[in-house]
Amino acid sequence: MISRVLVPMDGSEMSEQALEYALEVYPDAEITVLCVVGEPSSMWGSATGMALADDLGEVTAEHAQPTFDRARELAADAGRDADLETAVELGHPVRAIINHADDYDTVVVGSHGGTVADRLFIGNVAEKVVRRSPVPVVVVR
Repeated sequence: MISRVLVPMDGSEMSEQALEYALEVYPDAEITVLCVVGEPSSMWGSATGMALADDLGEVTAEHAQPTFDRARELAADAGRDADLETAVELGHPVRAIINHADDYDTVVVGSHGGTVADRLFIGNVAEKVVRRSPVPVVVVR
């Protein structure tokens, strides 16, 4: 029986569909939304501001907040807003998802992000999670 589900979300439509799927298919499971914020560097656009922040944890949480707000909206629409847990991680998405997966019965992930190239094939993150996950992975398309 599936009692704990991890749903990585990145703000894309596919990650939202993954959460909707998890909420519908696993009505009795505890669902955790994981938002992975990329590691900051001076070469990486919006993360430059994060790299200069005094409190990286606070900035990371602020960066994840819109994703969590949307996840709570979707959970509320499904009548499950009280059940939703959230977690934020700073780092590489695949590594962070795999590191968290051990604590769950399954991972439900969107098949790709929002770019046109991502729509042609299973996304790079989803593919790597499927290959490396210690638990079953459901890919929502």
